[in-house]
Amino acid sequence: MDKLPRNDDGALESYAWPGGYQILYLAADGGVMCPDCANSKDCVEADDWDKQWKIEAAFIHYEGSPEYCENCNESFESAYGEVED
Repeated sequence: MDKLPRNDDGALESYAWPGGYQILYLAADGGVMCPDCANSKDCVEADDWDKQWKIEAAFIHYEGSPEYCENCNESFESAYGEVED
């Protein structure tokens, strides 16, 4: 059963509710994907041609260094910034 957060139309969600936090996705190969790329044809059809692109999990990047989408290289800042020493 698919436990990924989805909109009514079946697309993967971009933001968590409540809170409005940006949702990022993990591909089968461990790569981080933004919602736009996770909803792309390459990921949606991953089972048919390249299993490493299959979306396995969703997460919210709460703190730490920016995460980068493995596909489009867009940067995503954490919700609460860098970890302080």
